[in-house]
Amino acid sequence: MFNKAHLAGVLLATLAALAPSLALAAPTEGWKLRYQRSYNGKPVEGQDPIWVFAAKGEALISSEAILAGKAGFPFEQQFIKPAAQELLQLARLSPGEGIATLDRESLPKQSYEFSEETRTILGYRCKKAKTVVNSNTIELWYTTELPAAGAPTVLGHQLGLVLELVRNGNFVISATQIEPFQGLDLAEMAQGGKLEAAPLLDGLSYKDRVWRSRFTTIPVFQDQIVNFSGEDREPREGVTRYANGTVVLKTVQLPEIAPGSQVFVDLLARSNGDAYDRTGSVFVIPLGTKEVEKGKKATRNFLDGLQRGVAALPAYQNGNGRTYRGVVATEDYAPLIELMRFFTPFGVKHYNHLQLKGKTWHEAAPYRMDITDLAQRLSGQQLALGVFIGNYDKGGHKLDLNLTIHPSDAATAMFSKPVSPSTGAASSSASSSSAPRLIPLFNTTNVMEMAEQDYATMFDKPKGLEVDFTLDRPLKNARLRYISTGHGGWTNGDEFVPKKNTILLNGKEVFSFVPWRQDCGAFRLFNPASGNFNDGLSSSDISRSNWCPGTATNPIYIDLGHMKAGRHRMTVRIPQGPREGTSFSSWNVSGVLVGE
Repeated sequence: MFNKAHLAGVLLATLAALAPSLALAAPTEGWKLRYQRSYNGKPVEGQDPIWVFAAKGEALISSEAILAGKAGFPFEQQFIKPAAQELLQLARLSPGEGIATLDRESLPKQSYEFSEETRTILGYRCKKAKTVVNSNTIELWYTTELPAAGAPTVLGHQLGLVLELVRNGNFVISATQIEPFQGLDLAEMAQGGKLEAAPLLDGLSYKDRVWRSRFTTIPVFQDQIVNFSGEDREPREGVTRYANGTVVLKTVQLPEIAPGSQVFVDLLARSNGDAYDRTGSVFVIPLGTKEVEKGKKATRNFLDGLQRGVAALPAYQNGNGRTYRGVVATEDYAPLIELMRFFTPFGVKHYNHLQLKGKTWHEAAPYRMDITDLAQRLSGQQLALGVFIGNYDKGGHKLDLNLTIHPSDAATAMFSKPVSPSTGAASSSASSSSAPRLIPLFNTTNVMEMAEQDYATMFDKPKGLEVDFTLDRPLKNARLRYISTGHGGWTNGDEFVPKKNTILLNGKEVFSFVPWRQDCGAFRLFNPASGNFNDGLSSSDISRSNWCPGTATNPIYIDLGHMKAGRHRMTVRIPQGPREGTSFSSWNVSGVLVGE
């Protein structure tokens, strides 16, 4: 399975760099132990068995995959000297990069409650010690019948040789094999490393580097201003501003995303002068030859409107005399694909000087959304990734935006099978081998509001929003990713009045619900500039139509089953409230059809 020469090769050269301070020992005799994990009495599937090399004064914790040269990056190993209370953490982040940290604080802090119970494990009499770590009860079965100290984790090295660890009574790490090991020479192993001396980091920096190396980060915007101004005061390379600065756009190349990976969009926003709660949207426009599906290949997209003006976008009319541009798919146009709908709070950071007793305002509003279902269908594509914040303030807002891709061996159950919105049950008919498909149908958010794109008031007529589309082949396990938020008016406006959304497919109702948020008061500390009322409430406390100042709105998934090839019509109906003087209501809804 492994030999000493290979083991020397996989240990980091950090040991060599640190050898003088660690006073590495001469070749020793000890034991090598193999451990396996089980949960509720059943072996954990696909596990990488732990290997421990234990001698009288030191121990090395590794794994079978590491020793065989098959471990994926990053991987970690631990070198423990119990008598010296030293724990050296070693991490290989890539074939040419390693880091380490030396911990002299953790081992002395370990404390145990000892029991009179004994057991025999692999022929050795073991005693029991118990400790509590982060509310988890850990039982350690250890033997002192061998002149060695070691354990499958960093717990218990001072006790002797730990042959079994039990966490909360149901997760067990058990030694399944123990053999003598001759000539354990850590100094020789260290010299066998092929890396340059790796840096020795403080513990927090070490953990952060290891954590960040486990996923891919695609930076998009950093300290980016989104404001209402024709002047770009802080131009950034690769960033284009539209709609008088209220839309920022950057071209991003997504890598191929492996099945089972999860993808998130991370946004951090703060006021740069604007005091109000504003509608925001993170969206993508696919570019290049690998277009998203839309019946026939799209020859136009929202980028045409951003670059040439809103008149370049196709018109939609519902009979109320108004024209809405770029909101529904046509035979040659694909609307925006919305990754995340978010809402800025009232002036977070910029207005933190507005003090209230007992209130310590947050410094920024964080938003994080799982976009795995969309990203897997955009894998490998070049995208125009944009952010819109509707505001009329020259200071506006500042934001940071990243995409993160997290590889995983366990596929995401939510998106591996279609889910019924009523029961949450996954359909058994999903086929993971089918190619993913994505069809953007509608997006009524007026992203070009500051460039004359009208508000989405088309729900004032029974027709509501209708989009006709053609499937050139059947769509299996179809579901609609739907985001809905109500806006406008005061007291009687749809922002503050619950309204039912009804979705119809080919004239038949498939789903209805009332989008509503009643937890807005929980986000008060993000809203320093929120107005306070005579009844003791703040404006940011008030329940709203599926959003709160300082939150993102979750999409819902509407199961449509298998859709046949041919012509279809999707309809959205909402009983939009009437105008009251200069006040009016509107609804921002977006819908993307996903399936196989």
